[in-house]
Amino acid sequence: MAVASTSLASQLSSPKSLSSYSGLRPSCCKLEFSHSLSATQSLFQHLHSHLRLSSSSRKASRGVVAMAGTGKFFVGGNWKCNGTKDSIRKLVADLNSAKLEVDVDVVVAPPFLYLDQVKSSLTDRIELSSQNSWVGKGGAFTGEISVEQLKDIGATWVILGHSERRHVIGEDDQFIGKKAAYALSEGLGVIACIGEKLEEREGGKTFDVCFQQLKAFADAVPSWDKIVVAYEPVWAIGTGKVASPEQAQEVHVAVRDWLKQNVSAEVASKTRIIYGGSVNGGNSAELAKKEDIDGFLVGGASLKGPEFATIVNSVTAKKVAA
Repeated sequence: MAVASTSLASQLSSPKSLSSYSGLRPSCCKLEFSHSLSATQSLFQHLHSHLRLSSSSRKASRGVVAMAGTGKFFVGGNWKCNGTKDSIRKLVADLNSAKLEVDVDVVVAPPFLYLDQVKSSLTDRIELSSQNSWVGKGGAFTGEISVEQLKDIGATWVILGHSERRHVIGEDDQFIGKKAAYALSEGLGVIACIGEKLEEREGGKTFDVCFQQLKAFADAVPSWDKIVVAYEPVWAIGTGKVASPEQAQEVHVAVRDWLKQNVSAEVASKTRIIYGGSVNGGNSAELAKKEDIDGFLVGGASLKGPEFATIVNSVTAKKVAA
């Protein structure tokens, strides 16, 4: 699909190599310990996630690939501000003809203008998502789209908290949490995005940032039954840089542990934690092998029907080895 795509990459990318992104926190010997409860909890969460990561690595060495959670594999395509009637017609035709694995929930999020076109022509196998929604009931809110309007047109999901909404539009954690709460209360599923910027990763603040964003959702939402968490490191969105499977797994482990400690073990098990950030047909299978990666939120590659189908079908990498 010949569509030009712009992203936050030009504002947030760095010439540093991907190897410089490996640290999530400074080493323990460099940490300045305070007597605050939050600092102590943060340290224990960090240590606990590394223990779980070591356990996951041992499982992988035996050739066993499984999902840590109990939810169905989930792949979403975020088309962002891309497309025309003609190009979207071609993309929908490609998706309709694609052979997709049955044990995957598949969702696409077209621009608002084309939601109705896609809904009326896309196979029922694929669900429809919005890229954003208003914080409450519709009314005198110029330029906004209400949850009620999205439901009326046939959308069943909404993406909230995407980094481009956070860092370009200026939405804060609490506002995003309120949006999620309202969407859930009206019956939409929420793809709740979290993730750190480059300078936050380099400063060892990845966990702090992700946990703060998670807490804003947890403080607001009535239930986690229809929430999918999407970890999208901002430095990997649209840059061509992708977190290594090990880097992504480490954060996904930490997110699942945070849910277990701060919400419930049941929610931690049931909630799907998907990865986003330069996912494509060439790297999705290796990422999918990690047991805490429950699927993907795909940007640019979702504009290419055959490649998006390849990513959806990477669920086969989840199969337990004999």
